[in-house]
Amino acid sequence: MDEGKRPHLSAERVSRKPGKVRKFLYAMAYIAPAAIVIIVFRVVPIIAAFGVSFFYVMMGKIVGFSGLAQYGMLLSDSEFWLSLLNTTYFVIATVPLSLFLSLIIAVLLNQKIRALGFYRTIYFLPVVTSLVAVAIVWKWIYHPRLGLLNSFMGSLGIDHMMWLEEPQGVFSMLAASVGIAWPKWLGGPSLALVAIIITNLWRGIGYNIILFLAGLQNIPNEYYEAAKIDGAGRVQTFWKITWPLISPTTFYVVIMTTIVSFQVFTLVYLMTGSPVGGPLGTTKVLVYYIFEKGFESGGDMGYASCVALVLFIIVLSLTLFQRKVIEKRVHYS
Repeated sequence: MDEGKRPHLSAERVSRKPGKVRKFLYAMAYIAPAAIVIIVFRVVPIIAAFGVSFFYVMMGKIVGFSGLAQYGMLLSDSEFWLSLLNTTYFVIATVPLSLFLSLIIAVLLNQKIRALGFYRTIYFLPVVTSLVAVAIVWKWIYHPRLGLLNSFMGSLGIDHMMWLEEPQGVFSMLAASVGIAWPKWLGGPSLALVAIIITNLWRGIGYNIILFLAGLQNIPNEYYEAAKIDGAGRVQTFWKITWPLISPTTFYVVIMTTIVSFQVFTLVYLMTGSPVGGPLGTTKVLVYYIFEKGFESGGDMGYASCVALVLFIIVLSLTLFQRKVIEKRVHYS
């Protein structure tokens, strides 16, 4: 090839390379703090738990290799299955109720009414309130003799309930109140667990309300004006305009509420007294069972890690399923 025809890199192209490298380094510098936190407090513990689950660990010391033996023990562990059932009850009740109530309240708060900022603040206050304070107040509300809730029910002629001390399933209680024979295995969540679910909804619903409010306020008003001109009613406007356009927010709320509900621990720990998870273990959830095995029952971290990995797989599987099924109906534009 002639020297005159040999290709030469232009000065502009050469100067672009250092610029691209510099931008990449800047990007990595911005990402690094969050990445370090995620790796140290998320990725490393997951990997460590997975490794520990294959060993017998007592009092924080590895005493032997277990292989898959501890995972096999889970299949015959009645306490594990009871905790999983209680957690499932909690999630099934919390996710749809939180979604429905927060959306309804957000729609109401999205109207042009007086003192709107005050109402929004009131609904969000429980979210920023200490869980310890919330638990103490609601334990007094549920008190069998002195509680505000039983006093109110008594004024309506309804018998007092034991609430946090009642192990019987709510479906069994309803069937017994109308004289219907009901199988015990279909008794449903205990009244104590239902009381915790109510408290959890009251405390956390404000966060979802704020998310839905943000989604509602991002909907252009022109859509509603066009629907009004076409003669659409409120119900039609909601289903044809509001609901599709807030589907990204709804999808996010469903996924996050599901994940957080599976990880419930603090309210159960604070509200069920001693032994935690009572009465008769009907409020013991998976995360508390992990805590109990890992830190209270001789420090069996190997078995606790097995339960934690099972919980991780359940949450991950449900999240992937929701993304595969529900995300198809999400309108991002």
